[in-house]
Amino acid sequence: MKLYGIPNCNTVKKARTWLTKNHIDIPFHDFKKQGVSEELLKAWLKQVNWEKLVNRQGTTWRQLPDEAKAAVCDESSAIRLMLEKSSVIKRPVLEMDGKIILGFDEAIYQTLFRTK
Repeated sequence: MKLYGIPNCNTVKKARTWLTKNHIDIPFHDFKKQGVSEELLKAWLKQVNWEKLVNRQGTTWRQLPDEAKAAVCDESSAIRLMLEKSSVIKRPVLEMDGKIILGFDEAIYQTLFRTK
């Protein structure tokens, strides 16, 4: 089990706060410090499509030039972008029992971790 993201991301902060409040200790992988590998992205893309893994609502995406956005048109171009700019990955990514959950939703976390 592992939580992936960027520490200063508000959604990652919410997830980490919730986990701490519920006494759930999960290793955290910081994309900025530890990076992300092509192999990991490909493994995640077997579970979710690239359109869901690339965060098009975030600041990093919005700051890309239009031609860079237009160039992201399939899985391989999305992987290239995520390797170059890991902050464009939807966060957090919770890896649990071989599956991934994108983003933070308290109700989903409560179900996953059986808390009230």
